[in-house]
Amino acid sequence: MSNAKDFARLPGFRDFPPEELGLRSHLFEAWRRVAARYGFQEYDAPPLEPLSLYVEKSGEEIVGQLYNFTDKGGREVSLRPEMTPSLARVLGDRSRSMPKPIRWFSIPQLFRYERQQRGRLREHFQWNVDLVGAAGPEADAEVLAVALDGLRELGLDAHHIRARVSDRRLLAGILGALGVPESSLLAAYGVVDKIEREPRERILQRLTDEVELPREVAEAVAGLFDAPELDAVEARFGQDPAVAPHLASLRSFLEILGDLGFGEYVDFDLTIVRGLAYYTGVVFEIFDRAGEFRAVAGGGRYDRLLELVGGESLPAVGFGMGDVVLSDLLRERGLAPDTSHSVDHFIVTIGDEQASLARRIAASLRGRGRSVVYGVRGQSVRKQFSAASNEGAREVLVLGPDEVSRGVAVVRSMDSGAEREVRISELLGDAVVGA
Repeated sequence: MSNAKDFARLPGFRDFPPEELGLRSHLFEAWRRVAARYGFQEYDAPPLEPLSLYVEKSGEEIVGQLYNFTDKGGREVSLRPEMTPSLARVLGDRSRSMPKPIRWFSIPQLFRYERQQRGRLREHFQWNVDLVGAAGPEADAEVLAVALDGLRELGLDAHHIRARVSDRRLLAGILGALGVPESSLLAAYGVVDKIEREPRERILQRLTDEVELPREVAEAVAGLFDAPELDAVEARFGQDPAVAPHLASLRSFLEILGDLGFGEYVDFDLTIVRGLAYYTGVVFEIFDRAGEFRAVAGGGRYDRLLELVGGESLPAVGFGMGDVVLSDLLRERGLAPDTSHSVDHFIVTIGDEQASLARRIAASLRGRGRSVVYGVRGQSVRKQFSAASNEGAREVLVLGPDEVSRGVAVVRSMDSGAEREVRISELLGDAVVGA
């Protein structure tokens, strides 16, 4: 006989009993409401995709993070670790015939074989929102507004969260002005991405050793982040022709977010780089203000991905927002919903002769949208009331022989204990008692 521990849940995966599923559903419902307000349509794709789809986007090194295998048809496949490659594949088949821009969203379950830690599991659900076929700050701001509005819908306002935004084109222009050659930009981005987490000397060492910059250039790059505010950057680099247009675009992006009501949510931050070879313009990450959690969401402009999977050349911008960190944040801030079980009515019968009537009343009330439970096994009245409490019933309908003979049921409020009588004909709707 197998021991129960042989069937333990796999590391990094979750069960969803009703109370946990209630929080997950709360997120999904908020995400869907907000996406609909912005005109986005929901789509989905298979959870199993060709392995090459992810290698094409992220390189061979991604394979070590995947749940990949050879299927029975000899195909190299993987559980999806992200949704954007699937989006690109789907649109690659149909985007040429679609009106632009394309506003799509999805809530997929994603899988990565990674070390489990706080805020990161081996599976999670993610809200993916993408706007395809529109370039420029208006589209960028629209997508970030969706992300911020989705969080606001869940009770997180500007006191709780902030979006740290930058632009890869702007950073490239600034680094070029400081003497970083174009061939070294990706390596420099990788160092910039770690500036907040590594000491200054380590940053300088990486810039000289890994990026192969002269010491004076490395010091200039590191020094850039001593005064990274947008006004300081503009004062120093605003006249550089490789920087000026991207500064203007970022200013426009921030102005539009202000018009949309999210100005106070957004901070300029040059250290935000994100996927090194993936994003091509505006990038952003959303964090809790207290800095206690990993990023809640991240995204930006990616204008070349569709081409990688054989689609047409289309500009695109999007984000992903996972449920793991967000659920922890909502719990920590006291914003998780009450997921305790409750029903509208519990029907208590005094004797077996009321059982048929109880079932007919339950059917009638359920048909009118009420949630109704009654005892499905013979129990004493005391145990039925105990069951009503366990079900979280707001009201108990008591069917006793004397009351039924008078054509009424006793309705008791479980909160106040107050009682009233209701005609059984009303509970049955148009049905006739005894028919």
